[in-house]
Amino acid sequence: MLFIGIDLGTSAVKLLLVDEQGRIVRSVTKEYPLSFPRPGWSEQNPADWWKAVQHGILELTEHIDKSEVRGIGCGGQMHGLVVLDENDAVIRPAILWNDGRTAEETDWLNTEVGKDKLSALTANIAFAGFTAPKLLWLKKHEPENFARIKKIMLPKDYINYRLTGVHACDYSDASGMLLLDVEHKRWSKEMLDVCGVTEEQMPRLFESFEVIGNIQGFVSGSLGLPRDCKVVAGAGDNAAAAVGTGVVGEGGCNISLGTSGTIFISSKKFGVDPNNALHAFAHADGGWHLMGCMLSAASCNKWFCDEILKTKDYAGEQVDITPDDLGRNRVFFLPYLMGERSPINDTDARACFIGMSMDSSRADLVQAVLEGVAFATRDSFEVAKRLGLNITHSMLCGGGARSPLWRAILSNVLNIRLDIPQTEEGPGYGGAMLAMVGCGAYPGVQACADALVRVTDSVEPDPAIAARYEERYQKFKTIYPALKSVFPALK
Repeated sequence: MLFIGIDLGTSAVKLLLVDEQGRIVRSVTKEYPLSFPRPGWSEQNPADWWKAVQHGILELTEHIDKSEVRGIGCGGQMHGLVVLDENDAVIRPAILWNDGRTAEETDWLNTEVGKDKLSALTANIAFAGFTAPKLLWLKKHEPENFARIKKIMLPKDYINYRLTGVHACDYSDASGMLLLDVEHKRWSKEMLDVCGVTEEQMPRLFESFEVIGNIQGFVSGSLGLPRDCKVVAGAGDNAAAAVGTGVVGEGGCNISLGTSGTIFISSKKFGVDPNNALHAFAHADGGWHLMGCMLSAASCNKWFCDEILKTKDYAGEQVDITPDDLGRNRVFFLPYLMGERSPINDTDARACFIGMSMDSSRADLVQAVLEGVAFATRDSFEVAKRLGLNITHSMLCGGGARSPLWRAILSNVLNIRLDIPQTEEGPGYGGAMLAMVGCGAYPGVQACADALVRVTDSVEPDPAIAARYEERYQKFKTIYPALKSVFPALK
């Protein structure tokens, strides 16, 4: 049997063809455009996602027996607002997770509705990237489009709809909308009322590993897949990545250095951070998790190399940074290119270098970018520690995890062991695993993870380097509070 895992990312979709033993037979990546209509805005056309997925599946399944493809599972970028009209046509471009236009709506939710009430209803407070503030923005600024809404969906759910004709959403992805009663796994009528929408406009809810339907006949015909190929509900990208790295059940941790950065802590029990600095979401294994999310992680290094240094040689830029340099860099970088979510929740925050002098080098700035992302990851890590969570090691995935230097920096900044999975495909691999469970190849997500996920490398902190980074982190912590009042004036 073969399974397709889809990772619907921000800049591209990556598709994996995986057998039931977890071996990746083939992978295909298809890029699509990303639009920034105004500063801080971020949009995409869902038609571009679907076109890329179709072309990707055709290329992925070339020269194989397509009748062996039993199931499809999708992990995707979270929070994006996709709205469909009565004919299931897309009304406007999707407003993405890293879009910052909803500062007013977010403030209104947190102050007028109130953080305590939001947390009681949804286990979370409002963040600018969440879906509910986007609905309020649409209602205020594009009332004619708001009035046409027949269905409200998330990005990966739009792909599942095109595959099956079913309007579905899983609990992990729905958790990031601020419309779900996360503890009881049902839509919150109170929050739907706040946003002026009805439950009939929302997709049907499923566990991530549950089958939502078979692929439609015309999709079977155009892609050459068997008509009985099943599609599972899938998961938000972070929950799917956690499944793909075996972080399921109680007390597992996964750190992702993708476009965004996350620290993900799994649990069999529902729990909420009292200060709501970490998100409390449902997990793709049927349980729950706490998660800290920073909006810019590996994208910081990509931005600095691509746009400032004008190079794609990311590894080459790190060659001159030696172990002896770690913890000794006097340049700091705040990684807030798109504002920030966890734990500061500040849409006005912006990236900056600080501490440069006449002897600061190109390598110092490159190192500062990598360290800034690691320090910001530790900000969320510290919140988890204050909640009594004792994290001694974590899985590590995402594009940034391919850098040995970045692995070493992060391990020493957090002062924990980082384990590298054999398969570093994150959400796509997790999506394929969820499809395996839905199709009966494994009895559950835990059993699938136990059978397929293997650690192939580990990075241990060096006590001397970790001590130097402890001193540097204490200085890093003072920078954002000192600049917080300055950022709004820079608009």
